[in-house]
Amino acid sequence: MALEMITRDSGSDPLVPEPVAAEVIKELPKASAALSLCRRVQMSSKTLRQPVLTTLPQAYWVAGDTGLKQTSKADWDQVEMVAEELAVIVPVPDAYFSDSQVPIWTEVRPLLTQAIGQKIDEAVIFGSAKPVTWTSPAILPGAVTATNVVELGTGTDIGVDVAAMGGLLAQQGYNLSSFAAEPGFNWRVIGARDGNGQSVYQTPLQAGQPSSLYGRPVHEVDNGSWVPTLAHLIGGDFSKAVVGVRQDITFKVFTEGVITDDAGKVLLNLMQQDSVALRVVMRVGYVLANPVSALAAPEDRFPFA
Repeated sequence: MALEMITRDSGSDPLVPEPVAAEVIKELPKASAALSLCRRVQMSSKTLRQPVLTTLPQAYWVAGDTGLKQTSKADWDQVEMVAEELAVIVPVPDAYFSDSQVPIWTEVRPLLTQAIGQKIDEAVIFGSAKPVTWTSPAILPGAVTATNVVELGTGTDIGVDVAAMGGLLAQQGYNLSSFAAEPGFNWRVIGARDGNGQSVYQTPLQAGQPSSLYGRPVHEVDNGSWVPTLAHLIGGDFSKAVVGVRQDITFKVFTEGVITDDAGKVLLNLMQQDSVALRVVMRVGYVLANPVSALAAPEDRFPFA
């Protein structure tokens, strides 16, 4: 999206209160499955190096009472995470400003967090528009390449299919810790039963708590990023997927100018259509750690199915 605008200082603008960066970062995990499930780290610079175990230590039998004990070592390598810019523009009609009773920031902030969360999930989970500096495979394409795939309906019910996913990962040395699911997935499994007639679905004990499947939390991705034709459910060891967030979120309010698409078509003329636009820019990084395991070499394993 191309942008040509005249800006005014947002530091004194009532639309953008302080501290805005902390507010948005606090709310992002609610809007993004990747930030909610993956291991999240704060990045103090553009790049961050993540150590990954590449060689396991080995034990040796000692020959007799006087045999020599052999040495071994564990080798570590570094995978690099690079923070790239992510921007979103939210137009706000001037009519909102004419009514002092309307809490502008309360109205705009959920739109910002949902838009940011959607783009993060599209890149991290599905690989859509993933920055070229993010050299690690996205979660879903990586699982498909590793053939960690179970077709819905393979087993007698969906609970059996989910168990097969867990079995695939266990054979590779991973513990399936959580699920990311398509919108409405909880309703899909709510009638499923195990061999003893018990529901495989557990409703939350307290309001606001995630539903669970075989004791693992299920996070329905409802920010618009999920592609139902590609997958219904993704499970895995989400601690192996690391998302880095820089604290330097910047805000600008624009009162004049036009917003155009990639083809040059004008989508919004702020002056003619009596609107302002709030632009948010932040930086996010992603890397997937695939350490060596006693059960499989890194090239033969992947932490998601």
